[in-house]
Amino acid sequence: MADWDLLLTDARIATMRQGEPDYGVIESGAIAIAGGVIDWIGAAAEVPGREAGETRSLEGRWVTPALVDCHTHLVFGGQRAEEYERRLRGASYEDIAAEGGGILSTVKATREASDEQLYADALPRLHALAREGVATVEIKSGYGLDLDNELKMLRVARRLGEHSGLTVRTSLLAAHTVAPEFAGDADAYMDRIVDEILPAAAREDLADAVDAYCESIAFDARQVERLFSRAQKFGLRVKLHADQLSDGGGAELAARFGALSADHLEYTSPEGVRALAEAGTAAVLLPGAYLTLNETQQPPMGELRESGVPLAIATDCNPGTSPLCSIHFAMGLGSRLFGMTPEECLAGVTREAARALGLGHDRGTLETGKRADIAIWDFDHPRELAYWLGTHPLSDLLIAGQSPRPIP
Repeated sequence: MADWDLLLTDARIATMRQGEPDYGVIESGAIAIAGGVIDWIGAAAEVPGREAGETRSLEGRWVTPALVDCHTHLVFGGQRAEEYERRLRGASYEDIAAEGGGILSTVKATREASDEQLYADALPRLHALAREGVATVEIKSGYGLDLDNELKMLRVARRLGEHSGLTVRTSLLAAHTVAPEFAGDADAYMDRIVDEILPAAAREDLADAVDAYCESIAFDARQVERLFSRAQKFGLRVKLHADQLSDGGGAELAARFGALSADHLEYTSPEGVRALAEAGTAAVLLPGAYLTLNETQQPPMGELRESGVPLAIATDCNPGTSPLCSIHFAMGLGSRLFGMTPEECLAGVTREAARALGLGHDRGTLETGKRADIAIWDFDHPRELAYWLGTHPLSDLLIAGQSPRPIP
């Protein structure tokens, strides 16, 4: 029996290992895979004398860790292109919401959609990410806002992972906004989440984490703190939409609960940045929403860097504020809008994005003992991923050392 299942040779490898400069490059490298895990990696001239079931020359192609999209709302009903067009013609968000539009229109469409319809609608979005080298995707609920429909969304997300071969991590985001049945009474709706929706999701093992939107138009820190305390009793990690529109102390709250990530962060204070750094909580930057909403307040990039906060990037794919299904375009926006270097952008969708999902021990870099999620590229250098817009340089994607089966 062969020692290795697959040996990749003649590769230029960007390992993205922590602390290594210049993408952690290994020129003329090789990677040996056994049981879906990287068993050996290094210079091709130093490959140990072991037998491989298959040896494959990459003919000088670049190899990186497979990409990770660590913040999406991929499962939802309908779309809101008409509202987008109306806003461009001068209608305000408040006008549209008063007519039943906005997030509640997506809630209505999601509630009316069957499991099969939600699955069929989400497939092209998932497939678009996979074609760009994404092997791990986080999918949130948050457009059901009641027991049956929140669980429906999470079941669809789980099914997408099971049938596609991609890793799908799910987050319960019932605290996305106040459900229409509880309009004007956020505390009562939070009671419903804490006492009914969260326990049911935990019993069915449908959620890997619990998320919330901490903002003046959604839930305040006190309400979110109650949810997070309950989530921890079920052994669930937490994440937070924090400080997107105002400084509501979201970063500090996330840090206090040891959150995997705090996301958006446009208005985070210096105190919030320090709290994230001390807690080891990743900052997930969402330039697609920043662009769509025509924001002008950037996240505090200098302070985040100086404090050593891990910087991840994600698409935030959703029908309202970030209709973006391209992780490459998200990288390009991170570079152009937030001044991130191409290397920071690639780390942001590999090593740091894996960290933001609690998977940094298992993937996000190419090194011995990690899962063999590997992207193979046709370009001259990995910096091109943040440079080109609209190209598709992926040559192949390996998930646990194998090409993924076609998405049904």
